[in-house]
Parts: sequence; structure tokens; C-alpha cells
Amino acid sequence: MSKTFKIEVDCANCANLVEDAAKKVNGVKDLSISFMTQKMKVAFEDDADQETVMAEVLKVARKVEPDFEIH
Repeated sequence: MSKTFKIEVDCANCANLVEDAAKKVNGVKDLSISFMTQKMKVAFEDDADQETVMAEVLKVARKVEPDFEIH
């Protein structure tokens, strides 16, 4: 299952860094960020708890870009 989230990220390089880090989170099958549209698409592993995965994605993203937001 995949979902698209509205995000807030300040620069294209930051978006790339966040994408690389967030792809490594357990439960994420695939993840892509579009800086231009300010959207993040996340494909979850079949047995993953989406809320737990997204909390970890946000935590990892904020280590790279402290101002990163998921709306």
C-alpha cells in the first residue's frame, strides 16, 4: 500500500538527503520526495504499521533537516 503526504522542505538538496535517509526506515518499501510539488510518496511493507513507520520517517527526516514537516 502506498500513500502520498504533503510535506514542507526548504531546498531540493535537503529533499534528496531526507529521501535517502527515510528510504532506510523499517517498514518502508519505497519512498520518493518531489521538492517541486512538496509531496512525499511512501510505499509501505505489507505488515508495517503505517503510524509507527511515519513517526520514524519524521524522526529520521528531522535529523537531516530540522524544519521538515509532514502535513
